[in-house]
This record gives sequence, C-alpha cells and structure tokens, in this order.
Amino acid sequence: MEHEVEQTYDIMEVCLLAGKIMLQSGGETYRVEDTMMRIAASYGIEKTHSYVTPTGIIFSAEGTEPTKTKLIRISERSTDLKKVAMVNSVSRRISSGEVSMEQALTQLKEIDALNVTFPLRIQVAAAALASGCFMIMFNGEWNDFIPAVISGGAGYYGFVHFHRFVPIKFFSEFLASFVIGLLSLVFVQMGVGHQLDKIIIGSVMTLVPGLLVTNAIRDLMAGHLVSGLSKGAEAFLTAFAIGAGIAVVLSFL
Repeated sequence: MEHEVEQTYDIMEVCLLAGKIMLQSGGETYRVEDTMMRIAASYGIEKTHSYVTPTGIIFSAEGTEPTKTKLIRISERSTDLKKVAMVNSVSRRISSGEVSMEQALTQLKEIDALNVTFPLRIQVAAAALASGCFMIMFNGEWNDFIPAVISGGAGYYGFVHFHRFVPIKFFSEFLASFVIGLLSLVFVQMGVGHQLDKIIIGSVMTLVPGLLVTNAIRDLMAGHLVSGLSKGAEAFLTAFAIGAGIAVVLSFL
C-alpha cells in the first residue's frame, strides 16, 4: 500500500513537471491538461482530474485512498515553443511505452533546466529584420526600411534589458514602445525616414502579443473560460502598454 502511494506521487510529479514546462513555455491550457492526463493513464492511473490556469496547476489522481492532490504555482511565463515540442515528444514516447517513469522524470528535468533560446544578438537581429519586413508588408516605402530596422531592433533590445531591471512586463513593453516611437520620430525629423506611421507599425510588431491572443481564443473555444479570459486580459494590457508608449511620443508633435 505504501509503495502504491509513493508510486502515485512519483507519477503525479512527472505529470506536473510536464505541465509546468508547457505552461511556462506558452502552451495552451487544454493541451497542458490533455498531456498530463495522457501521461498518468500511460502509467496506470486512469482517473485523474486537472485544473490549469495561467498561474497554477491543480492535479489529482484517484485509485488509492485517499485521493492524492498536488498544486504547483506558475510565476514566470515566456514563449518557448521548442520546449513545448520537446515535452510533447517525451509524452508520445511515454504513451507508446518506450520510456520508464524514472527516465521520463530525468528527461523532463533536463528539458526544464535547458536554455534553448537564441543568443540576444540573434534575437535582436531577427527582430530588426522582421520590423523592416513588416513595414514593407504594411505598404511602406523601401526608403524607410533601414529606420524601421534600427527602431525595431533598438526597441526589442530595450524590452529585454528593461525587463531585467523592471520585472513587470507591462512597464518594459511601455518603455520599449516609447523607445521605438522616439527613434522613429527622430528619423523622420532628420529626413532619413518619411512615413512615421509605417515605421512605427513595423517596429512594434515584434512586441505584439500574437501568441497570447491565439492561445486565448483557442482556450475559449475549448471551453476553458478562466484561462481564455485571463490570457485575453493580459494580451489587452500588453497592447495597451505598447499603444501608450507610442501615444506619449506622438504627443510631442
């Protein structure tokens, strides 16, 4: 009996770790719940219940008396879809019986500790190039390509560093959009840039919460109203912070 209870807790630890990694990395709520329930079923616990929100996971397993329930808190969230894919890969191997519980726990801990993000210089270069391309996509002129590249890259670089000093995401987004708006205005005033609106629109696209909006809609469609509404509210606040930073700059005109 004691061994069965201990094994149940070990299985729950594997499920919660997988769910935690996915939720912290930008996974949808319903995908997190489905993955945890599939892992538990693969290890012999057929009846499980999970309640996932953007800030926490509650997971319970039936089959032993009393019912076991564990809670895990999610305080940091980012966008790292590679980790989501890696956890999905481990989950599929668990479902097919290729991975034991100890091996799965070890692999998930390695994924959790892994830093798969690109170096900052590559992130900034990608953001800068994307800003210029977005500007062209919104019918901007090629003469404004370089100003958009510089503004977008500087804004994203500022966002990363502001977030280190001010761990509140909305303030760092506000300051980053302020930097973008200010640089765009300076380029136009100097005569280097021509279409202020197109430069700003292209540059702020790297800050737009596209994944949050997508996940909010998908969670709402899947019936996860609490998660969908909370992610939608977070996306709205992010968009508001970006718009407010640009509005402050435009008020100088």
